[in-house]
Amino acid sequence: RYFLVGSNPAETKYRVLKIDRTEPRDLVIIDDKHVYTQQEVRELLGRLDLGNRTKIAQKGSSGLSRAVSAFGVVGFVRFLEGYYIVLITKRRKMADIGGHAIYKIEDTNMIYIPNDSVRVTHPDEARYLRIFQNVDLSSNFYFSYSYDLSHSLQYNLTVLRMPLETLKTETTQTRQESFDIFEDEGLSTQGGSGVFGICSKPYEKYVWNGKLLEVVKNTVHRDWLLYIIHGFCGQSKLLIYGRPIYVTLIARRSSKFAGTRFLKRGSNCEGDVANEVETEQILYDASVMSFSAGSYSSYVQVRGSVPLYWSQDISTMMPKPPITLDQADPFAHVAALHFDQMLQRFGSPIIILNLVKEREKRKHERILSEELVAAVRYLNQFLPPEHAIIYIPWDMAKYTKSKLCNVLDRLNVIAESVVKKTGFFVNRPDSYCSILRPDEKWNELGGCVVSTGRLQTGVLRTNCVDCLDRTNTAQFMVGKCALAYQLYSLGLIDKPNLQFDTDAVRLFEELYEDHGDTLSLQYGGSQLVHRVKTYRKIAPWTQHSKDIMQTLSRYYSNAFSDADRQDSINLFLGVFKPTEGKPHLWELPTDFYLHHKNTLSLSQTRRSYTYWWTTGVLKHLPLPFDEVTCAENRRKLTVKKFHKYEEEIDIHNEFFRPYELSSFDETFCLAMTNSTRDFMPKNVGIDPSPFTVRKPDETGKSVLGNKSNREETVLQRKTAASAPPPPSEEAVSSSSEDDSGTDKEDEGAVSQRSTPVKVTDTGDNTKNTENVVQSTKDVYGINLSDVPSEDDLTIYTRFVQLGQSQHKQDKSSQQFCSKHHLDRVINLIPISSFSQDNIYEVQPPRVDRKSIEIFHAHIQAGRGNMQPLGKDDFLMYREYIRNRYM
Repeated sequence: RYFLVGSNPAETKYRVLKIDRTEPRDLVIIDDKHVYTQQEVRELLGRLDLGNRTKIAQKGSSGLSRAVSAFGVVGFVRFLEGYYIVLITKRRKMADIGGHAIYKIEDTNMIYIPNDSVRVTHPDEARYLRIFQNVDLSSNFYFSYSYDLSHSLQYNLTVLRMPLETLKTETTQTRQESFDIFEDEGLSTQGGSGVFGICSKPYEKYVWNGKLLEVVKNTVHRDWLLYIIHGFCGQSKLLIYGRPIYVTLIARRSSKFAGTRFLKRGSNCEGDVANEVETEQILYDASVMSFSAGSYSSYVQVRGSVPLYWSQDISTMMPKPPITLDQADPFAHVAALHFDQMLQRFGSPIIILNLVKEREKRKHERILSEELVAAVRYLNQFLPPEHAIIYIPWDMAKYTKSKLCNVLDRLNVIAESVVKKTGFFVNRPDSYCSILRPDEKWNELGGCVVSTGRLQTGVLRTNCVDCLDRTNTAQFMVGKCALAYQLYSLGLIDKPNLQFDTDAVRLFEELYEDHGDTLSLQYGGSQLVHRVKTYRKIAPWTQHSKDIMQTLSRYYSNAFSDADRQDSINLFLGVFKPTEGKPHLWELPTDFYLHHKNTLSLSQTRRSYTYWWTTGVLKHLPLPFDEVTCAENRRKLTVKKFHKYEEEIDIHNEFFRPYELSSFDETFCLAMTNSTRDFMPKNVGIDPSPFTVRKPDETGKSVLGNKSNREETVLQRKTAASAPPPPSEEAVSSSSEDDSGTDKEDEGAVSQRSTPVKVTDTGDNTKNTENVVQSTKDVYGINLSDVPSEDDLTIYTRFVQLGQSQHKQDKSSQQFCSKHHLDRVINLIPISSFSQDNIYEVQPPRVDRKSIEIFHAHIQAGRGNMQPLGKDDFLMYREYIRNRYM
């Protein structure tokens, strides 16, 4: 058997799973649902160890051995033999939202469960295992123990604000339905000190291990289920005069109709589109951590392929294969399904920003525009005018070629109108100063204003053909506009407007470039070809050669490696399930039938062509149906009562971990990208505000040059815990190095801040100090006049005389011996007649003998003179090892 022992972060509560290894094909897992203490679990494992020892040489042999230590279970998978368990063996903290840590998977381990004695071998098992492991779980998969990553911050915090009466009724219902004596143990005696905890079902579309956990979902306790997302997660610290503001970017890639660039285009029969990614930018004041007391704001936007039946044939080996519409869809059936999903999740208005080319010599991209316009026009006939889908066509490529037009200025105008229509989420009401001095733009803002703040209603959906380069730049501009409103709503800037070339926008641009590069690698096989700097037309000439290399890399990936990647994604997500006697995955000519369920069986219920939305959605618009308090949504929630001092809901212990030895090198908030350290110029006289426009030569680091700087930084890192792995070709722009600080810049910063002072005798030549001390221009930012005025000199002389008369001490008495030096420092004589407030009066601390001995031993150890360990020391160390590791 395998025993899976799981604990909470403080290692005070444990659960145990028993996995049977005698079944060759089935998965038999027993969960007793009991919560053990550390002592109880140690006793349990001790009994198991004794009970399983062999008769011969009982003392020497072990009946129980540790197979692997892990941070979570990704899931269970079976091909043609028995089941495997997939475990997370390495993780790295990538972000922190209100004290909830978000981790990136760094390494995993697959363990075959059935014993060798019962194993039924199959010749194709190894090939399936290799295909499955092609999905690199160490590249951009994220999880959190306490925060639901599949939902937006708005959803998570809206659920937390549910009325208390609703929660009480829910608790009684769930207790009646599934009564568990261990689960609700002792809650009735706690009286009024109970706290309600809410756990919502994850949004399946963005969960990537849903199929892997399906086999155990109904048999094990929900604490074992760890849902992972795929995409991007990055966090940077914006310091506003020392006030820490965390800017977080989370991208969730859809697991429905997932795949690679040319093999997954358009939509499937259920309305799921290719390359669908939901990007959320979260802004919060890190000086206050809790969700209830802190200030949090978020803005969500979406990218995704054009929701039609279309594809591109890659067998022609052309860089741009022709676009073909595969099926006629006069009633916009798949577009209706897609927009129905969006209305449920985001509310109205849905705004489509279509960036494909409108004017072409040979009709190529325009085919998609014409079909999309027709679909939107058809669907809008049946929606109320106030909730109609808004369609914005804008040929970005044409405007980029034009010398007269500034692309980003035009995008900025579109971004302003979009953010005004959708609004954004903030969990606090408008500040008093914005009520006193209302801004014109602020008063025109859309969304839904509630007593606790604002809600985002509706969403922007951006697309081009690939949804990579043009889409990322457009999303950055909308995100930049939303960021200004978010900062304004938290009372951090006086007008909702941000300029380019400020530290804040540079930091945000770097986050978006990493985000774009990562998503582009996942779908297209290369990093971004056109960046924000390309569209600003300020990219250096070396960028053109990089663009050509990325284009070639993308073409190579699409032509040669995409088919294998598509197979592995289909196997990982459970789209294809290996079955004995049926064709293998590599024998299928196409995966079209796997993703389009209606080709294998006809649906019994046909959707209406006019009432194309789900029942109940329209009634609650503009609010999203998923966030409305109704019976259907309540069924997705699990409510449990906790004691208010319980560790599961104690954010302080979860975040600060007082039971662990902390090291500054490993502290995440010190290692993450910092606007002051990484972007602000190093001259002290410069305005430290992150909202001041800098000249290009003033920057602390250029956004384009940051990648090479990071590579050097990675090698300079001393500790493996805080350092990202050395970036491979694939990881250069991914989030895996997003929070590594730039040590190279740190060295420059230190040398500027701590000006070296050389102590010389008064008789020395003054030239020595001239070489060391910096000029007043460098230090203070202004030139001081060479000779002070006569009045200033008189005041200064008077000040010196006062100081000398206060310190009436004989200078000869200061020539004391070195051995009495410490006594002279501690036993200073009070000079002022007021002894209590005198800065020279020092009371020597009283130290006991044991402390003095420890201190002396510490000093001797530092000089290399180690004291021999006594019997007590050995006993203490042995006890520590036993408690910690056994």
